[in-house]
Amino acid sequence: MSETTTSTGSTVDAEREAALEVLAEQRGFLLHTLKDLNEKQATTPTTVSELTLAGLVKHVTSVEREWMDFIENGPEEVDWSSPEPFEQQARTFQLLDGETLESVLADYTRAASETEEYVRALPDLDRSHQLAPAPWLEGEVFWSARKVLLHLVRETSQHCGHADIIREALDGQKTMG
Repeated sequence: MSETTTSTGSTVDAEREAALEVLAEQRGFLLHTLKDLNEKQATTPTTVSELTLAGLVKHVTSVEREWMDFIENGPEEVDWSSPEPFEQQARTFQLLDGETLESVLADYTRAASETEEYVRALPDLDRSHQLAPAPWLEGEVFWSARKVLLHLVRETSQHCGHADIIREALDGQKTMG
């Protein structure tokens, strides 16, 4: 694995830094969709779904933390026959009592920093755990820290697309172009 020296002088592997760099770029795109919006705009659904820009940021924050916990501790047991996991997932998209655009954005910044610090501290990206059984998985599926990082890039990118649609429907603003 190739190594590189950071601006602080520490040596890290290039693969890890490349993944974190792309994830940071996607986070930046997501945050750009909220530029110059007020609380009401950021919490207004603009499509037939209930998605909002602030809700998307809250969701990706939750997802990052859940996946870092997976890398560290393995999967949580989930009862997919119960509505609870689906309700819990839906709540990650909703601002609840006491949550504001400002608090959600600050929490996202903290989560990003926590993710970067944790990933840089991993001895390598090969640490792996079996995913919890789920109706959409066949057999035993294992994900390494590397695959989790790639998934976070994919998930954040996907939600950047959602955010672009919501923002454009809100006021015509586009992230790019």
